[in-house]
Amino acid sequence: MNPVNFTMLEGNACRDAEIRKTGSGAVICKMSIASNRYYKSGDGFENEVSYFDIDCFGEIAKLCGEKVKKGDGIRVTGRLKQSRWESEGKSRSAVVIIAERVEFPSKSKGGDAKDQVPYDDVSF
Repeated sequence: MNPVNFTMLEGNACRDAEIRKTGSGAVICKMSIASNRYYKSGDGFENEVSYFDIDCFGEIAKLCGEKVKKGDGIRVTGRLKQSRWESEGKSRSAVVIIAERVEFPSKSKGGDAKDQVPYDDVSF
């Protein structure tokens, strides 16, 4: 069996994207998205919000750094990466999404969110 590590998320940016460069000049962009899940509960519906951290590198990072503002809708496909470390004698870990493709809803003229289904592709 071959291992598979693939994820796709769609949501809204929690804050403006943060871009920085490493000492070697590599571009990194960090952003977070909120994704809603609606489900039936009793006679009504509940809303569950999950927040995800996303890291982008290279050309995708440059474009996301320029385009992603708080509240913007984005679709991200990529892979999961777990980091582990020790802090104050306790084991810690975090999982982030490494973006391999990012898409933005196309802006429609005067339309509302339901008219913004087509996405502009920003993958490299």
